[in-house]
Amino acid sequence: MKKLTTILFMLIGMNIGMTAGEGISYDVVPLPQSIAMQKGDPFVLDGDVMILCDASLQQEAAFLRQYLNEAIKFDLQLAEKRAKKMRYIELTVSPKVTEKEGYVLTVNPKGITIQGGSAAGVFYGIQTLRKSLPLACKCGKHAAKPISLPATIITDAPRFGYRGMMLDCSRHFWSIDFVKKFIDLIALHNMNTFHWHLSDDQGWRIEIKRYPKLTEIGSQRSGTILGTNSDLDDETPHGGFYTQEEARDIVAYAQQRHITVIPEIDMPGHMLAALACYPDLGCTGGPYQVGHYWGVYTDVLCVGNPKVYEFVEGVLAEIMDIFPSEVIHIGGDETPTVKWEACPKCQALGLTKDKLQAHFTQKVFDFLTAHQRRALGWDEILDGCPQDHGEALNQVRRQQNLVTMW
Repeated sequence: MKKLTTILFMLIGMNIGMTAGEGISYDVVPLPQSIAMQKGDPFVLDGDVMILCDASLQQEAAFLRQYLNEAIKFDLQLAEKRAKKMRYIELTVSPKVTEKEGYVLTVNPKGITIQGGSAAGVFYGIQTLRKSLPLACKCGKHAAKPISLPATIITDAPRFGYRGMMLDCSRHFWSIDFVKKFIDLIALHNMNTFHWHLSDDQGWRIEIKRYPKLTEIGSQRSGTILGTNSDLDDETPHGGFYTQEEARDIVAYAQQRHITVIPEIDMPGHMLAALACYPDLGCTGGPYQVGHYWGVYTDVLCVGNPKVYEFVEGVLAEIMDIFPSEVIHIGGDETPTVKWEACPKCQALGLTKDKLQAHFTQKVFDFLTAHQRRALGWDEILDGCPQDHGEALNQVRRQQNLVTMW
């Protein structure tokens, strides 16, 4: 995971670093739909330029000011009204931009205008401008130099409504500062969804006040298997969790960057950390311990135990209170049935093994739907549905108020 994360940051860092010392380049990542170079003089960006916007875009203007100060060492001032001879970067929401998250970035000798279909569109236009600029010298020995931006009209809108990245904080706990840096990086790439994986066999990472053992016990494991297909345990404790206030802070931080945080609480499989805290929720009663190795565990929630549904609803009620996202991720992948097949409570439901997870999932769907939320999950949550392909599958999704993710 650490190696993969390092590679990710290196690749994302290339998006900024490759323009350093090479002047202006509008060929940024993601590449805008249209870059139409224009005739005429360039716009000269220096410390006298003003950021022009109304009160509704003050947050976006503040981000632009921060980005420019960091990248090219110009601390531009904000203004709400245009004055004579003002050279400006103007931010505006315009009905002419029909796509809500779309934008038009125009550069001419008088100034730069970023028109968005919404504040989010303006924000993405800001990202494109930001990535187009060369980086200033960081040695501190040289004054910031004016930058000439060639005249252009850049038109862009996202191809996909859902543009997201997942961070697994269950298997490896990441600090609040790291999570915020991760959010900044996906914002840089015009993503609008942060999929936050908060529970799994190897650790429970979010405070649930009704069930305090989840973080008292479930957030800590006593060791970690090194690598895959290995029996070598480092026997080094690893753990950590986010308080509800910290999670709300992350939600607000992401919202400011037009990013929705979707929490994932994996169920009914990948629940070993929870079972270690409340063993009566499993088919065998335990004992269980927070997982050390990677892969799939056969100990899962007992779908025939009414206490399980009380637990799940209690957890999801607090999750919904923290996260305003329309969808809640319930995982649902890699759930072995072997313990269900030997469990009297599960067998008393009178369902075949391939229907047991569908029984559990339907109850979770119904609970979330009753609270005006929707379920997001891996494709296994459709296992056991009466129709499983084509238009019939789409009908099942609509009927069950379901979003799935592959």
